[in-house]
Amino acid sequence: MAGSPYLIEYRGAFSFPCPPDEVWSAMQRFERYERWWGWLREFRVDGPGLETGTVLHGVVVPPLPYRLGVRIVLGECVRPQRIDADIHGDLEGAARLVLEPERDGTRASVSSTIEVMQRPIRLAARVAPRGLRWAHDRIVEATVASFRRHLRE
Repeated sequence: MAGSPYLIEYRGAFSFPCPPDEVWSAMQRFERYERWWGWLREFRVDGPGLETGTVLHGVVVPPLPYRLGVRIVLGECVRPQRIDADIHGDLEGAARLVLEPERDGTRASVSSTIEVMQRPIRLAARVAPRGLRWAHDRIVEATVASFRRHLRE
């Protein structure tokens, strides 16, 4: 389905000013997610944390007039190095986060391939395919910026 207006393939890398173990610990502060990220609503976790089998549920509210219900099933989790996940709901796909030590902290590499399943958004993406990518990229930027600000809380 390459080239589909419904498919978003993403690769990005970001630096954080602390070691991977601290980044991992901060990522486990699930109770803070909705406060950190204004685009996230109705967040809940089924499972013990960043471990294989844990399921994250939430609603993504991007800077466009729609909402996306998602369920993220954590696959292999190797503390503090890697998380593989499958994404279900209004988005379907897979994602991977890799944390590597960097001279001044951590390099976080993110990759994902997701397909939008919600019919109204698919219709909008057919007419304005750049809008979907724009909304995705704004959420990524907001997520990283907020995580940096709150990393050491």
